[in-house]
Amino acid sequence: MRKLTAGLFMSLDGVVESPNLWQFDSFDEELGVEMSAMMTRVDTVLLGRVGYEQWASYWPNADKDDPFGAFINPVPKFVASRTLTGDLAWQNSTLIPGDVNEFATELKNTAGGEISVVGGISLVRHLLFAGLLDSLTVMMHPVIAGEGRHLFEPTDPVTRLTLQTSLMTSKGNALLTYGMRTS
Repeated sequence: MRKLTAGLFMSLDGVVESPNLWQFDSFDEELGVEMSAMMTRVDTVLLGRVGYEQWASYWPNADKDDPFGAFINPVPKFVASRTLTGDLAWQNSTLIPGDVNEFATELKNTAGGEISVVGGISLVRHLLFAGLLDSLTVMMHPVIAGEGRHLFEPTDPVTRLTLQTSLMTSKGNALLTYGMRTS
């Protein structure tokens, strides 16, 4: 069975939206190594509608030498949306047909590498609380963003997680990977 994972940049005050506005000065070599390792494991991505729309307007036109662009453009991308219709313009992008939980479950049972949720705050939350996410990595940056969306909401249920791995980088980033607690 394939693993379904997610990773989000997060400020100390819990903001995960628009990390390009606040994480740039603490991105270091160790974080780059971890991002590269993720890109070698992942061969399929899931995106939410908002993430898809933002990324589809940027990444296809990004510098050809950008390592993330070289990863994200050719990889198969499945988009969860209730409002998008028809064919998607960004190469290798397909709308998820029907129920996202059923689709993710079926996808996990196919052959291939890791599946990663990128560019989808709501989708990460949904798959985590549906019990479908095998691991969630938060890359905590030593910055207070002040404003922006948080991953978790005050109405979310108490949910116990287990720390799977941790890494502290030279610029103070804490990479924390959690899985659902099974007992």
